[in-house]
Amino acid sequence: MTAAPDIRGGRLASAEYAVNFADLHPAQTPHEARLAAERCLFCYDAPCQTACPTSIDIPLFIRQIATGNRLGSAKTILSANPLGAMCARVCPTETLCEEACVRNADADEPVEIGRLQRFATDLVIDEMRPIFRRASTTGRRIAVVGAGPAGLACAHGLALAGHEVTIFDAREKVGGLNEYGIASYKATGGIAQREVEWLLSVGGITVETGKALGRDVTLEGLRADHDAVFLGLGLQGVNHLGFHDAGIAGVVDAIDFIARLREAQADGRLDTVEVGRRVVVIGGGMTAIDAAVQAKKLGAEEVTIVYRRGAEAMGASRYEQELALTNGVVIRHFARPVALAEADGHLASVQFTGTAVDEGRVYDTNERFELAADMLLKAIGQTFIAEVLGHDLALAHGRIVIDDERRTSLPDVFAGGDCVAAGSDLTVVAVEDGKQAARAIDRQLRGVAAVAAE
Repeated sequence: MTAAPDIRGGRLASAEYAVNFADLHPAQTPHEARLAAERCLFCYDAPCQTACPTSIDIPLFIRQIATGNRLGSAKTILSANPLGAMCARVCPTETLCEEACVRNADADEPVEIGRLQRFATDLVIDEMRPIFRRASTTGRRIAVVGAGPAGLACAHGLALAGHEVTIFDAREKVGGLNEYGIASYKATGGIAQREVEWLLSVGGITVETGKALGRDVTLEGLRADHDAVFLGLGLQGVNHLGFHDAGIAGVVDAIDFIARLREAQADGRLDTVEVGRRVVVIGGGMTAIDAAVQAKKLGAEEVTIVYRRGAEAMGASRYEQELALTNGVVIRHFARPVALAEADGHLASVQFTGTAVDEGRVYDTNERFELAADMLLKAIGQTFIAEVLGHDLALAHGRIVIDDERRTSLPDVFAGGDCVAAGSDLTVVAVEDGKQAARAIDRQLRGVAAVAAE
């Protein structure tokens, strides 16, 4: 089975791009927000707050919206989560706070916590309102490596405490996966960069872009020049399919595909993003869904996600899986790719074997099938490249080991986000890591015991 290669941009009219990449969840009006807020039961020991990785006081911020105190609501949110505007858009609330909402009982609908959080925080971001004030300067200097959610949250917390922070990032734009790895229809209007601008406006934070650890700066050098270092490196590498795919035109990393979309969105040129006519996506996480849905929105005729386990094992939430299905994406379970067919150096088809799961282990059933494809998007996970550290930090499963204080095996080096052994691929978890690391670094620099600080 082969397909004539057909990868190009401009498959749709300009108006179609505007519709397809419009905001997934439009902002609420003040009236809509108040009505949604009034559905909250303001539970004591609220399960929604317990389910939030950053422990936002959800009943309080919703009560503040219900009583017309939108700015106070934003301050409640941003005090716990300084990237609350993007988290309101990208958090899987359907499996976190909203799943825990007591309104779910008796087939009721949960309170729209995510949309209410966006309603509150957008006021501050849109108007660049300063709601925090830095403490008096301490003269202490901290290096933060990585300008993603973990690094930004750490830098913000340290700056508020009066320390001077320098962020180093390999890319030219600040934001990490919030800027480069989130579907365009979830982050419209340049919200990721506007949130960064607001966060940095607190002062005390210098950003040096185009500076990669191991290439332009070293951990040893940063330690020598700073009182502490925080590593929020994320994951730099991409997992391999397990067979030859190098040099075949049409085989693309899904993260790179999404990043190109975000750049094109910022420039107002989505018609320049090339997409295949028949696209196959390998993977089962949020990146696979984001890549597949956007390929369809760019005008691909056929988009198929193939995952080696069942729907319940997919990293993407059930809501995200349904989003893909409603956008015309086909999801095939219990199969994995085993080979690629090419024609004149270009991808022509992907060959698969069926799989089954026994006691948690995936094995092949040897039931073969083939899908014609001119584009293959790899969304099979990323890896941490430990070599960039240039130092013997303790690692587990290829990632940095940290303690409860987010401290590494070096006493002045802390870490958080996807690069740590206990890391998660959730933005909100990375934010919490950065927030807690900032508190731990501040305590250490001030000589305050952790117990006394709680």
